Amino acid sequence: MWKVVWAALLLLATVYVQRGYAKEAKGAQSLGHVSVVIVGGTGDLAKKYLWQGFFQLYANQVSSGYSFSFYGGGLSPNDKATPILFEVLKGVVCPRELSVERCALVKEQFLRLAEYRQLNTSEDYQALGKHLTEQLRQEGIVEAGRLFYLSVPAFAYADIAEKINSCRPTDGAWLRVVLEKPFGHDFSSAQLLSTQLGASLKDNEMYRIDHYLGKQVVSKILPFRRENSKHLDLIWNKHHIERVEIVLKETLDAKGRIPFYEQYGVIRDVIQNHLTEVMTLLTMELPSNLSNTKEVLKNKLKIFSALQHLDRNCAAIGQYQAYNAEVQEELSKTKEHFSLTPTFAGIMVHIDLAQYEGMPVILTSGKMLDERVGYARILFKNDIFCIQSHSSVHCKPKQIVFYFGHGTLQYPAILVSKNLFKPDLMDTEWKEVTEHKDVSVLGLNISDYYVLTPTVEREAYAELILHIFQGRKDGFISAENLLASWSFWTPLLQSLADTLPRLYPGGADNGNMLDIKLLGREVTFANEAVVMVTQDHMGRSGTESFQVMQGKYRSADMVSAWPEELIVRLAADLQVAAENAVRDGGRFHLALSGGSSPLALFQRLARHHYSFPWKDTHVWMVDERCVPLTELDSNFRTLHDHLLQHVKMSYFNIHPMPVQMNQRLCVEEDSGALLYESDITQLVNASSFHFVLLGVGYDGHTASLFPGSKLVAHGNSLVAFTESPAKPHQRMSLTLKAINQAQKVGVLVMGKSKHELVTQLSRVKDNPKYWPITGIRPTSGRLVWYIDYDALLG
Repeated sequence: MWKVVWAALLLLATVYVQRGYAKEAKGAQSLGHVSVVIVGGTGDLAKKYLWQGFFQLYANQVSSGYSFSFYGGGLSPNDKATPILFEVLKGVVCPRELSVERCALVKEQFLRLAEYRQLNTSEDYQALGKHLTEQLRQEGIVEAGRLFYLSVPAFAYADIAEKINSCRPTDGAWLRVVLEKPFGHDFSSAQLLSTQLGASLKDNEMYRIDHYLGKQVVSKILPFRRENSKHLDLIWNKHHIERVEIVLKETLDAKGRIPFYEQYGVIRDVIQNHLTEVMTLLTMELPSNLSNTKEVLKNKLKIFSALQHLDRNCAAIGQYQAYNAEVQEELSKTKEHFSLTPTFAGIMVHIDLAQYEGMPVILTSGKMLDERVGYARILFKNDIFCIQSHSSVHCKPKQIVFYFGHGTLQYPAILVSKNLFKPDLMDTEWKEVTEHKDVSVLGLNISDYYVLTPTVEREAYAELILHIFQGRKDGFISAENLLASWSFWTPLLQSLADTLPRLYPGGADNGNMLDIKLLGREVTFANEAVVMVTQDHMGRSGTESFQVMQGKYRSADMVSAWPEELIVRLAADLQVAAENAVRDGGRFHLALSGGSSPLALFQRLARHHYSFPWKDTHVWMVDERCVPLTELDSNFRTLHDHLLQHVKMSYFNIHPMPVQMNQRLCVEEDSGALLYESDITQLVNASSFHFVLLGVGYDGHTASLFPGSKLVAHGNSLVAFTESPAKPHQRMSLTLKAINQAQKVGVLVMGKSKHELVTQLSRVKDNPKYWPITGIRPTSGRLVWYIDYDALLG
């Protein structure tokens, strides 16, 4: 009998919904009709999350008095897309609280309320608007609102927004348009997009969605801080926090998304949005009212205005090894194409507020890593020094972890180490977990934490779709927030545009290759990971990583690598040469040239080679511009600012070229060149430097020896005045004789702009008159070319 009754009820409910009703009980008061349109309704995002989210909304609201209709829109014609849409809709899953019978009824209703419409032209949207209005008129239903979800590429937003503007709802009903990231590519494009959208839509009609803000743990950050303020107020500052880590790790590659990913990379894809939003929630001042959208935004903007400027030294970037081959395949690039798009980034941010001054915030994300996990960890300083009982709770890390999900724990949670405090629970939507499986989370066994988790787990998109329906904007990105974020990230993205990422194999094979080290305000990779290979490996798609290659160039030894690894290798070679010279003769004589290429080397030596024998090193100049040594154009000033002022060495061991004598610059009668040559003869054994480091200009000049110069006229001189074609024209330089007497000469060549030069030099014969660099032929020493892959391969 019950089956008959149930069938009758199902039939009755079906009659109710055939024309768009969602009311269950006869006489239920209508609150109005909501039309939902997913533009891109058969795409990946819609299939995976959106239809499930809207079905969950419908299931929860079906008895609330609202009626619904659902439209999947797209470019495909109806006959092709309709079957695809309904295959997706059949796969939606009922909320746990629904019984099997209730689930079947609600799902049947939902399917009857859905249809596909081709939405391509302005006429298509106008026809949709007329259809919605006519349906409401026929049924005599009041319209509550229209919700458009744009699950399409961002370049289509402005055009679709203009078309939506032509099918607005009737007077008194709301319009809500949901936009998926990316919201621009940088500050300028985000600003342009915001202006274009503003021409068709009001700001209160736009919902820029960042699904991370719908994750239950993320949306709990501010309430948790408020609920536990009695514990946190005293310790939420630089005096107690060692660092903040915000991490999103993925095991998947970018296959299938290469056209998107090659334009955006890891920083634009997840760090500029997801991780940055988490950072603001963790560091912003708590608003007096957590549901006050304007106050929350105001406090977020305060954080953005206090973020210190980022440059390339604040980031370490990587790329999984197979990525370049995937780019070549999916974008039909040639085998010579090399992508610079990072798939991994570790970035250090500082906040210029007294509360957080000097406290690093580390944002890290990457593809092809060892596990799928996301979390934010606040690691506190531990003032307890344990002598014996190292397993005591007080000796273990003090930390709060906002665990977004996956990883070893497999569920979202907030974890507070037991040596901090026991968190308070203020609502019934969260519960304390007291029984645990034996897992470790960020260095602590799960039993060392107080663990809070949602009573019922809810999917992020479903949460945010409910908020959109309710007209809540506290979990969405405002225009001001968006532009403030892009304003902060754009300079870093620009500075990294030509930076070669470190290659990593992917997964567990990464080992410690991507570990990063914080050095003051700079970020570097913690290990050097030097592997020797041949040029056959340079397709970048093999299974073994490579960093440094050795070979021959112009019949001399050559070392080649990505820029970072090349500088590491050169610095290591310099230290070996220095230690050998000091061991054998007590002193190391090093001659350094000017230009921009050695800057990274100077910084490397100053910040990483603490055991370098500086006290036994004499530093000489290869060449100098005829300007006062205090001016920025001076090679010595550059050397001083980037190296000498950072190392401990005797003033008497530093030998700038005497270009300024008797209050005038580079005058022959002052004998500055002869004076420098005399110093070399007296202090350097046999006038043979242990190491001379050179660069090479686009015209083939080296030191300050330029094409067309009368190099032969220098004769046996070690130092000479020369003329440069560029200002300042007058120079002082070591001669070819002085350089070729060295025990070792290194030539550093870096950057894509030097590729043509490297190609030309590989073909020309020795001709110092036209190519001065070809005159570098050490008499009894060794010549080594240090060429980065950009210069070598282009």
